[in-house]
Amino acid sequence: MSEQDILLVEDDAVHRAFLRDVIRAVLPGRSLIEAADGEEGEKLARRFEARAIVVDLQMPRRTGVELARSLWRDRPDTSIIFWSNYADEAYVRGVSRIVPAGAAYGYILKSASEERLGLALKGVFVEGQCVIDREIRGVQQKAANRSEGLSDVEYEVLVDLALGLTDRMIAERRGISLRSVQNRLQQVYEKVGAYDGAGGADLFNLRTRCVSLAMMRRLLNRAGLDQAEAELQTWLERNGARTPAG
Repeated sequence: MSEQDILLVEDDAVHRAFLRDVIRAVLPGRSLIEAADGEEGEKLARRFEARAIVVDLQMPRRTGVELARSLWRDRPDTSIIFWSNYADEAYVRGVSRIVPAGAAYGYILKSASEERLGLALKGVFVEGQCVIDREIRGVQQKAANRSEGLSDVEYEVLVDLALGLTDRMIAERRGISLRSVQNRLQQVYEKVGAYDGAGGADLFNLRTRCVSLAMMRRLLNRAGLDQAEAELQTWLERNGARTPAG
């Protein structure tokens, strides 16, 4: 596989055929290698040293985020376009967390026009730009709004909360004081809306309520929590820590 070739990783055959046609139309000089799931995609990416990849976010056996994180760890100059149905904040944050500094990448929704997809392919793979869908930019801007969105450190606390960690375990993992954890929890509860509604804190278990609301608002999702759980287990093993049940 040469630097001019493109690896396409998409589990849906119809979507894969559409992508294939668009790529051939806008980048006619490049050949394609295709994979039907994330695990096969990573194997082919490493076998052929792929430098240009279009990948679906949610796939069986290995997600697009997991594939990209693994490849970027070894080759941060790889250009990757995420092509997805999802504009959830959980997915947007999941991608943003793993992009290496200076990497050319794209995040394009499957609802985007063929023209828009073609421009993204040229922008990322030919011009080395970052091309992000307008809707995705809106999610990023909302998350960056300190009065409305969760800061990165607040989001970390929310994820740890969803994983079931105690305040003391969160403090140990994040290297902050117990008081800092509790202050951040209060901010998360307020921004997510756990205090809202009749009864507020007197009616709800705030931890459970917060996680439930975050799932409903699509701040959290299964794929992101699976990734977070794997990272937590790695941290526990590295630090010789035990889960509360241990």
